[in-house]
Amino acid sequence: MINSDIWLDLIELLDGFVMSMEITPPAVIGISENKVTLEQWRALLAVIDAGGYARAAELLNKSQSSVSYAISQLESALSVKVFQLQGRKAVATPAGELLYRRAKQLLEQAERLEKSAGCLSVQVEPLIKIAADLIIPPARILQCLEVFSEHFPETRVEVFESVLSGTEDALLQRQVDLAIGGRVPPGFMGEKLVTVTMHGVSSADHPLQQLGRPINYEDMRQHRQIIVRDSGQYRRRSEGWQEADQRWTVSHIKTSLDAIRMGLGFAWLPDPYTHEDIAAGRLKYLPVEVGYVREVTTYLTFADRDFAGPATRHLAEVLKQELPKMCGAG
Repeated sequence: MINSDIWLDLIELLDGFVMSMEITPPAVIGISENKVTLEQWRALLAVIDAGGYARAAELLNKSQSSVSYAISQLESALSVKVFQLQGRKAVATPAGELLYRRAKQLLEQAERLEKSAGCLSVQVEPLIKIAADLIIPPARILQCLEVFSEHFPETRVEVFESVLSGTEDALLQRQVDLAIGGRVPPGFMGEKLVTVTMHGVSSADHPLQQLGRPINYEDMRQHRQIIVRDSGQYRRRSEGWQEADQRWTVSHIKTSLDAIRMGLGFAWLPDPYTHEDIAAGRLKYLPVEVGYVREVTTYLTFADRDFAGPATRHLAEVLKQELPKMCGAG
């Protein structure tokens, strides 16, 4: 496949040739006569990524019929079938898989082109969007934003609080400019930010604290575990041991912490959330035989470093300088 830079060079050469021959450009090359629109390519990607028309419609915020129509128009324009039915499920044909890979590159190039044009017209970006995994306490992020605002007071900031794959989704779907999370998605370059330590904790009077010996997984299996839900669209990830017979799942680490304080169960929580309760004796570390401590390395990732504006770059520097001091050595 010829990449976009080569196409642009060819088009410039053709334009020069056309001007010298005094021929109207459309008579030489029908650049504007595309058979398939970008929206139709987006529909193709969405159906394959989401695994079906219904979920693709939700992803694109469109009706299922409009997604189906976009695919039929694409197939008609290209005279090729991109999906085939297997039972009640639409599965990409080999041609559909090939077009998916090419279309993904095309849409990424189109998005980069639009974004670069925007950067040329705006010196300082008016808005920065950042996804921050809740393993970093939101208060720490807010402290960094306070430092950032001293230099860019007019730049608005939107913070998306995420858990596990929700952070990756925000990057992959181009919803944010920066992301802080425990993994770097394929195709992105992340910088190590800070390593967060997690301990198993419970209230001081929880039954697991009364056994008078190190506890094992069989002991924990008999008590309620509080788990924080993956905020990703497909909830692809889970971390650590999650095999207690009783499990309550919540969406925020602070909710899990409240449950632990109330003696409703045990959980593995980041130390920045629990250190005050541990110091005050309200919570205790679980006396676990193995797996007592977990460490999660977090990374700072740009959605597109090349086109990041000065405010986004400055915020990244503030995060890299301040978060390790707030959350421990990275």
